[in-house]
Amino acid sequence: MTNHYDTIVIGAGHNGMVAAAYLAKQGKKVLVLERRAIVGGSVVTESFGDGFTADSVWTGGTLRPGIIKDLGLGTSGTNIRSTRPPFISLQLDGNHLTLDAESIRRFSEKDAAKWPEFLAFMNKAAEFLDVAYSTIMPRLPKDYSSREGYGLLEMGLDLRMMGRKDMINLIRLLPMTALEFVEEWFESEQLKAAVASVAVHGVTLGVMSAGTGYTLLHNWLNRGGLAHVNVGKVGEITQVLANAVKSFGGEIRCEAEVMSIRIENQVAKSVLLANGEEISANTILSSADPKHTLLKLVGPMELPPEFVWHTQSIKMRGSVAKVHLLTDSNHGIPEGTLVVAPTLKYLERAYDAAKYGEISEKPYLEVTTTDKVVSIHFQFAPYELKNSDWKMESGTVEKLAIESLAEYFPNLKSSIKNQKSITPLDLEQTYGLTEGDLNHGQLMLDQFLFMRPIPGWSNHKTPIDNLYLCGSGVHGGGGVSGVSGRNVVKVLK
Repeated sequence: MTNHYDTIVIGAGHNGMVAAAYLAKQGKKVLVLERRAIVGGSVVTESFGDGFTADSVWTGGTLRPGIIKDLGLGTSGTNIRSTRPPFISLQLDGNHLTLDAESIRRFSEKDAAKWPEFLAFMNKAAEFLDVAYSTIMPRLPKDYSSREGYGLLEMGLDLRMMGRKDMINLIRLLPMTALEFVEEWFESEQLKAAVASVAVHGVTLGVMSAGTGYTLLHNWLNRGGLAHVNVGKVGEITQVLANAVKSFGGEIRCEAEVMSIRIENQVAKSVLLANGEEISANTILSSADPKHTLLKLVGPMELPPEFVWHTQSIKMRGSVAKVHLLTDSNHGIPEGTLVVAPTLKYLERAYDAAKYGEISEKPYLEVTTTDKVVSIHFQFAPYELKNSDWKMESGTVEKLAIESLAEYFPNLKSSIKNQKSITPLDLEQTYGLTEGDLNHGQLMLDQFLFMRPIPGWSNHKTPIDNLYLCGSGVHGGGGVSGVSGRNVVKVLK
């Protein structure tokens, strides 16, 4: 096996493998290094016992259509069904709200009438965000090039083509709170809370936090709407990508943990593995989060002091836990994406606990089912606990998740045969997510577009020549899409 490659990609998450597949298709000699025994990073479907398989971290998902087309991935693991699964807001009286016009009408005739207009606006706004994510952000306020300016010009034209009304509404949406946004559209408390819950999914923000209008749109884009797709099959996405990398001539090595990146005269030369092996490359891409890549693999001594300070200041603050339940199928939970988000105040109070380093006793839950498995996304469970630690509290999350969901489905408890919890500490130690942050850095107004991961470094480059970032922590990343893995290839051209 050769010890020199055109490109080394650190991490076999979906963004890393998207980049690897594009480069291998171009004829580059590419090596992907993954510390775990399986590919996928946090986009993986795993077995937790006999008959107990679930999407460990991310629930379902799909790559952007352009990536699927470019890499010839077909539809395996990336197909959005023509009939989308329902999105259901659970109500204690059993009168659950399915987010479609017919069900909404039971709660408000006015809201049912506005629902088509709302969907049309959100879909149009998501199309623009997709364009923005596909545009390489310039390194403002310095090193601005005419090439980058052309990309911004095209993005501006796309924004103007939305029409004046939608353009203004989109610009207003991004900094708004989710509460303010949904209250402008709807009168039903149940509907407002259900829509706003998508805004706080995966981020440590409440519905009253500025910028949750943006996170609502971000999650809407990645999901293709409200409900998750390809539930229980997210691992197929990364398996298809792994097959593509290999079919184009690339190599993937699992159980090959990168311990450091060797730097000479501010140029990345090689990587050193945990087993002592050193592998060199002309270009090194890291799909790990920016903090891990720059502060641990590179090290502060190789970086400018101001850059180190900005990197240290990246807000991670994960507050998500996962609880997977193997049942006998008699849980009574319907198919679809179900949320425990009865009111806007309920969602905000769930977030309040995280602000004080506590686990929400009345959590926001998002629930999906696959065969006999019930998967519960739990918020808020902060990485940093004030009066305890995660080695002691995994049972607390399991208990709260099960008891909260059992209020809506009384047969749930008796149907459970096995269970598996994934805490924020597990997300860090097992899946490589610093501070348990699913997005490699919070999706916030001061950490998006040309400020992601830090101001002045939004174009995948680093102060180290030949070292680039391609994970979820850079512009276009967050969630399952593959965009940041595709974008870095544009920068390399």
